Amino acid sequence: MNRRAAMSPIAANRELYDLIRDGVPVQFDDERGIKQHEKVRLVHFDDPKQNRWLAVSQLWIKSVGQAPKAAYRRPDVILYVNGLPLVFIELKNSNVRLRNAFEDNLRSYRHDIPQLFHCNAFCVLSNALETRVGSFTAGWEHFFNWFRVESEKEAVNRKEITEQATSLEHVADGLCEKSRLLDYVENFILFHKGETKIIAQNHQFLGVNNAYERFRKRSEYDGKLGVFWHTQGSGKSFSMIFYARKIFRKATGNFSFVVVTDRQDLDGQIYRNFLNTETVRKEDAAQPANAEEMRKFLGQNKKVVFTLIQKFRYDKGRKYPRLFDPEKENREIIVMVDEAHRTQYKNLAENMRAGLKGAHFLAFTGTPLLGRDRKTNSWFGDYVSEYNFQQAMEDNATVPLFYEKRVPKVLIQNDDLGDEFYELLEDEDLDDAQQEKLEKKYARELEVIKRDDRLDTIARDIVYHFPRRGYLGKGMVITLDKFTAVRMYDKVQQHWKDEQKRLLKLIKESTNEVERARYKKIRDYMKTVEMAVVISDPKADEEKFEKQGLDIKPHIKRLEQLDEHMHDVEYNFKDPEHPLQLVFVCAMWLTGFDAPTVSTLYLDKPMKGHTLMQTIARANRVASYRVKGHSGDLVEKKNGEIVDYYNVFRNMRKALKDYAQGADGEEQPVQEKSELFELLDDAVTQTLEFCRERDIEMNSVFEKQDTFKNIGFFNQAADTLLSNEDWRKQFNVYENTVTALYEACKPEIFQQHDNQRIAAIQYLRGVVDALVEQADIDEVSQKISELLDESVVVDNAEAFNIKEHRAEYEIVQKGQGWDLSKINYDKLREDFRKAEYKHIEIAELRAFIEDKLQQLLEQNHTRTDFAQRLQEIIDKYNSGSSSADAYYEDLVQYVGNIREESERHIREGLSEDELEIYDLLRKEKLTKAEEQRVKLAAKDLIIRLLEGHPKVLVQDWWKDGQTQRAVKAAIEEVLDKDLPESYDRVAFKEKCDNVFELVVEFAASGRKWVA
Repeated sequence: MNRRAAMSPIAANRELYDLIRDGVPVQFDDERGIKQHEKVRLVHFDDPKQNRWLAVSQLWIKSVGQAPKAAYRRPDVILYVNGLPLVFIELKNSNVRLRNAFEDNLRSYRHDIPQLFHCNAFCVLSNALETRVGSFTAGWEHFFNWFRVESEKEAVNRKEITEQATSLEHVADGLCEKSRLLDYVENFILFHKGETKIIAQNHQFLGVNNAYERFRKRSEYDGKLGVFWHTQGSGKSFSMIFYARKIFRKATGNFSFVVVTDRQDLDGQIYRNFLNTETVRKEDAAQPANAEEMRKFLGQNKKVVFTLIQKFRYDKGRKYPRLFDPEKENREIIVMVDEAHRTQYKNLAENMRAGLKGAHFLAFTGTPLLGRDRKTNSWFGDYVSEYNFQQAMEDNATVPLFYEKRVPKVLIQNDDLGDEFYELLEDEDLDDAQQEKLEKKYARELEVIKRDDRLDTIARDIVYHFPRRGYLGKGMVITLDKFTAVRMYDKVQQHWKDEQKRLLKLIKESTNEVERARYKKIRDYMKTVEMAVVISDPKADEEKFEKQGLDIKPHIKRLEQLDEHMHDVEYNFKDPEHPLQLVFVCAMWLTGFDAPTVSTLYLDKPMKGHTLMQTIARANRVASYRVKGHSGDLVEKKNGEIVDYYNVFRNMRKALKDYAQGADGEEQPVQEKSELFELLDDAVTQTLEFCRERDIEMNSVFEKQDTFKNIGFFNQAADTLLSNEDWRKQFNVYENTVTALYEACKPEIFQQHDNQRIAAIQYLRGVVDALVEQADIDEVSQKISELLDESVVVDNAEAFNIKEHRAEYEIVQKGQGWDLSKINYDKLREDFRKAEYKHIEIAELRAFIEDKLQQLLEQNHTRTDFAQRLQEIIDKYNSGSSSADAYYEDLVQYVGNIREESERHIREGLSEDELEIYDLLRKEKLTKAEEQRVKLAAKDLIIRLLEGHPKVLVQDWWKDGQTQRAVKAAIEEVLDKDLPESYDRVAFKEKCDNVFELVVEFAASGRKWVA
């Protein structure tokens, strides 16, 4: 256990998961004295009755983390299988928002009792109205719902589940039923590169099991295992891995998989995912370089072969050779076709089927192939699993998408463009004949799209829009062809430079500090942004680019070179912290490409059908990374945005109907951005109503011109919210919602002049945070000043007219600070007696206490009883058992306690580090002489560890068993010499273990005792 305490939480969890899943290797001598090697199974996965099941409520667990909130923690429910704590469950009252279970409980448990999560499979958080499931390492945004129990066809009435508070029952029945829980633990947990834990969501668990059941009955389906339709962004590539892993582990036979895609980047991505999750070893996988090599690998007994459909090309008129014979070779091949579209219905697919005759075929797709007429049935069979765009959005597996049509004025309204036009545009590498056909047949349409003044207008709009968004995620400009991609890059680059010059001029000319600061933040962001053109094989078209007056050489260099960290363009664009923020594409990266922080698509290319659906899905990924906004706050990705310059929306409606909603969909899963404004208005109205119900009349203050100079009103409002902890937390939820929606509405929200209500809500939050959380006053004031100041009006496509407000003010009410060593308790009481806003006084004192307490806990982790005592005082007041006066008096007395504790090391004649060791070593009923010997032991121990010879705190000592043992031996040697005789063997061992665990814990986190 000590060794695992020094490991990262994910590494410890992965190590134990492997032992739980595969067994513990043991060595023993049999009855003949011969050494045997076996594996001891910890869990019987095939028969639930062979296991011991136990649900434990309110179990006390000793804290081992640094500066824990309490000496012992008590999780609500833990589910044990054969003594292994596999499932953690945190329960909240229905009047508490669910996110509190994550932020206040799970997060602190992970810190205080990390040992509980070494065996953890997954965590369940519930307040009955809502229940979410997630890995213990996941961020809140990656916790998911679990509504369907047995079938993905089950209708889900979310409103009814909330009203009847039955969400936990769905999880209990669907995931914690014994056989399902064992299946989930055995087959639906992955570790990607050993750094990220991935657990299956509801739709993946049901979908993969549907596909597995079909596979078990494969003799009935004549090689057609079905179509697995899970929308883009819902983890389809990992569903492929769950499926392959389950067959390898559970099915009897000799199996090989062939994974077929139609794009190089997709092929590479899936290949890497299989290797990085250790689903297949590198020597058992093959990624052929050409058609000949592909045929060679398929003839061998490789476990997984990854190939492009194009590698099934063969001389016309010749019969494609058979690559394997299932009867002769005694093996079965399962072909998984990813993102299959029209190439699956032509010669290449026929060659694949001829070569792999006798194989079983399963299609994985994010869009049902060829629309609702379901032509895929004759190739792959019926749908084996269906999880559409709408369902994914409702389950929070993807973020909602909002659509907005922007400039230019030149509209293209030719609705009669045939399928051929769209098909030709899908391929960026057209041969000369195809290019000639496109240019001749559709000359008028192409001329309108590529008009220079039109592209210039779009470029200027992108330059205005991109740096003024709320969530400053990554963006993609999707253009007609590779030449237009380069042309748009050049234009955006030029206008980007011009805009920075314009902002610099405004900064110099402005006499308003708030205005200057806002311009500077936009300009500072623009200076950090890098851009790139991403197109296929640009070298092949160098001459064509030159004829069009375009310099492709810098883009070739950018695509080919690696940066100083040996990372390419794709890696950098996927890295949320890398400055490569905006890319210009025409076909690459529009399918099978995942960069979760992509939030904005600038669409200027004719598209329809599944290609359009796959493209817009680039912006619907859930992202855990929060981006720092212009306000200084970290902004979460709440939605994706599609900015449409071509008027693709007329095709999008049909595409959504065909591909996004399944058979019964009615509501459009992609909404116009105006819907966001309505949601924002609703959120503001609800927030003001919440305040009114507590006698905070926000509307009355809006009627006056000096809203933000009315300090008395806001102090009274803050005092009211602070009188009840739940009221304050509920108001924070309302304000968070308003602010998130306001950010999502940028930059269009700037056109609305009446943002005063939003600013007032944020202002009240700022006043409260300044008191409770000691927030930086200057930052809060600046943020709200800028909100009032922002009002950029786009009059038309040709000119951006800037209209500025002048709003300068500050939050006057600031939290107090005291010197703990000089506090006058009588003056504290007198000030409180005279105070107009008593709850503000309480909040200030409590914030001061919590800050000092945190410092004390960081200095000495044995002080957890102080944290418990403070929590008892707070709980007593929140439950209504004490008045505000009594609460304040309790806090004043508590200040005296922590003051005494902060000075105790001086009275004891010890340093803070020595006091911490002394507190660990001390036991009850020590004589004065024995206390002195324990103090000596603490002093000697620190000298031995830091200065003694031989040196034991060597580099990374806590990572290795041998160096750990050296440290423990040094501790035991000093304590054996110094501790009094009254410490018997049991007490001595306990004290040695406690000190060693503390030293390991601190060293592993890099705080002290490192080397």
